[in-house]
Amino acid sequence: MRIRSTTIVAVLRDGKIAMAGDGQVTLDKTVMKHGARKVRRIAGGAVIAGFAGSAADGITLLEKFEGKLNASGSNLMRAAVELAKDWRQDRALRRLEALLLVGNPEHLLVLSGTGDVIEPDEGIAAIGSGGPYAQAAAMALMANSSLDAEAIAREALRIASKICIYTNDDITVETA
Repeated sequence: MRIRSTTIVAVLRDGKIAMAGDGQVTLDKTVMKHGARKVRRIAGGAVIAGFAGSAADGITLLEKFEGKLNASGSNLMRAAVELAKDWRQDRALRRLEALLLVGNPEHLLVLSGTGDVIEPDEGIAAIGSGGPYAQAAAMALMANSSLDAEAIAREALRIASKICIYTNDDITVETA
């Protein structure tokens, strides 16, 4: 059986970041949980992070990322590169199955176990099973509305929840 879960979307607009995540966790063909919390503030609230994939792996990576953030003096880019290097080189970390989405009002990054540190050009990023739907919705809302970052992230995730069967509308949003 395969566990599927999560849609996380983040939007940078007008010097603010908003990250939204759904609450659904699915095991095979069954919804196991409706209200999981996959988006959180770290580094004393200065950084918002979300994960997609295995919960244990995602939380492990969030903790490691927060450690790198503390060691780098809260330099988001340096912490992301250091985690990506460790994630790619460390045999135990390499087995972790998750993606991270991290950001502050200056940067939005997607981190993967293959060593990727991607900063999207449009200030919009999404991960997880419903990520492409949420990203497309956020891009359309960004281009065709004056909604703020939080409203765009929330509405993009709500739209994704209507399309992706592994995404629900129990939405958590964090802003900075």
